[in-house]
Amino acid sequence: MSSSPRIAIYGAGMVGNYLGGRLHGHAQLRFIARPHVASMLQERGLTVSDLHGHRQHVPVAELDVTTQASGAQGVDAVVVTVKSAATMDVAHDLAEVLAPGTLVISFQNGVRNVADLRAALPTCHVLAGMVPFNVTQPEPGHFHQGSSGALMVERSAALSPALRSAFDAGGLPLQVCDDMQAVLWAKLLINLNNALNALSGLPLREQLAQRPWRQCLALLQREGLRVLHAAGIRPAALTALPARWLPGVLSLPDALFHRIASRMLAIDPLARSSMWDDLQAHRRTEVDYINGELVALAKSRGLRAPANERIVALIREAEQSPVPWMPHALLKTLRNV
Repeated sequence: MSSSPRIAIYGAGMVGNYLGGRLHGHAQLRFIARPHVASMLQERGLTVSDLHGHRQHVPVAELDVTTQASGAQGVDAVVVTVKSAATMDVAHDLAEVLAPGTLVISFQNGVRNVADLRAALPTCHVLAGMVPFNVTQPEPGHFHQGSSGALMVERSAALSPALRSAFDAGGLPLQVCDDMQAVLWAKLLINLNNALNALSGLPLREQLAQRPWRQCLALLQREGLRVLHAAGIRPAALTALPARWLPGVLSLPDALFHRIASRMLAIDPLARSSMWDDLQAHRRTEVDYINGELVALAKSRGLRAPANERIVALIREAEQSPVPWMPHALLKTLRNV
């Protein structure tokens, strides 16, 4: 790999555009995007910002944008940020253009994407990654990091010093991890709030400040932890607290919760979940790869995850007609299942 790595961002959406914007100037970048996103970038350029005050703009003339998978040909690394439902399509497209030994990093929600990519790309180095922060789009072409956290990636010799230096220089240091599957399950437990936030219609910080919404999340997480325990899966600790403690902390009265877990609310006031964005854009959500993953795992063990089942059904209804829920009503519904 050269001193300035060649990186393709496959899936230039919220996360992909944000990562690409931060990496601009530190790597040779190509964005592979859907036609309407490519048009937006080619008209407006790319602006990225974060809750700590960072802001930068990449002019149109400095962006390399394509809608074709062939844009990944000849690169040193591909960063995959598409929705989970599109993973196999992307994998098949990349299989046609990537040279053996190419590094592929999945920065996607869910726990199955890396296995799917590896199956389709057996000659590539496919690594699991995790994005801990939320990205929103305040206006077309502007992508904002609304919460904090460091990118995590599977430990591998394929992670060259040049690639890690590019991420460091872009303010996105890569934290390497030996057990990314435990990390992905832990992230999934946190992402159970994506559906709740979408159903609430509220910004994340406002939603999590209300105890009934946190009690809904705690209920979903307790159910998820029981399923993971039955499957012999131990999620990693992504916060200062072990995953098994999170439901208890979430259930605390507001004043005590705010005192103990103030860092959990270190979120930009306007930040919302990507699932809320999907509902507003009338796109199919990733709920099958988050709440639905626990439902499927429970079924494989002869169990059920009824609260998460109910959330999947409610999101499917909301995809047709999004109507905000009141927290007490949803909590009652989840407790009754």
